[in-house]
Amino acid sequence: MLKQDLSSPPKGFGGVFDFVLRQGSTGVIWLGAIFVTAWSMWLISDIVFNGWAGLSYDFLTHTPTNAGREGGIAPILVSTGLVLAICMAVSFPIGLGTAILLSEITATDSWWGGMIRRSLDVLAGVPSIVFGLFGNAFFCNILGLGFSILSGGLTLACMVLPILIRSTEEGFRAVPIAQKLGASALGLSRLSTLFYILLPIAVPGLIAGFVLGVGRAVAETAALIFTSGYVDRYPESWLDSGRVLSIHIYDLSMNIAGGEAHAYTSALVLLILVLLINQTASHIGLRYLRRGVT
Repeated sequence: MLKQDLSSPPKGFGGVFDFVLRQGSTGVIWLGAIFVTAWSMWLISDIVFNGWAGLSYDFLTHTPTNAGREGGIAPILVSTGLVLAICMAVSFPIGLGTAILLSEITATDSWWGGMIRRSLDVLAGVPSIVFGLFGNAFFCNILGLGFSILSGGLTLACMVLPILIRSTEEGFRAVPIAQKLGASALGLSRLSTLFYILLPIAVPGLIAGFVLGVGRAVAETAALIFTSGYVDRYPESWLDSGRVLSIHIYDLSMNIAGGEAHAYTSALVLLILVLLINQTASHIGLRYLRRGVT
């Protein structure tokens, strides 16, 4: 059978209409991709151009002074790292376990499994300010944690869980049924099948959920204003208040006159931090996938 030449319009009115529609759809897709790429490059270049001059070792290791207009962001980085550590330490095992429960143990047509998935989809679209008010009411007041690093991390874990669970579940469901049948034929237990066959194949979905979750958590502002606090000093414990990078950038750009320069530099540090986390997660996932395959 001869291959059709897609570059030349076929004969007939219907063929010409299909050709125009196909070429128009391709043009729209390319136009959208170019627009998104150009917009992203403009944002990144603006942050790099305005923030690169202030980036230095002293900026990363000194404490902020003069309401953040001078000094560095060392306590801000410590608070950000602690909040992220709590968030991922709580959300990762719960998210992975829930995804395994929904994909490998719960029947596809189970009503309660469908209710959980629907609830997760709804929670994924809830505005961050709602999570912040919930975290303030539950973690800060009811549990008595107050404005603290722990309250902020737990609130972010609640935000990250829907994305992490759904992405990981889809990764497990993408595993071919032949892999599971082959493992059963070889006499592998369900636990061995899960860790040595299913999990390595589902790693891309797990990494995608992790990266999306971390990206949302590290750039979150509204939820953390009501939970982790606003002070720009070093936190003394998990129960002490601390300011994260996103809140620091918001405060410098909106509330502090003359803080735009340090806001740009802090935004550049946040951008670099997100890129490093994404690359590290991708590298770990790739190594785990290769080890599972071999």
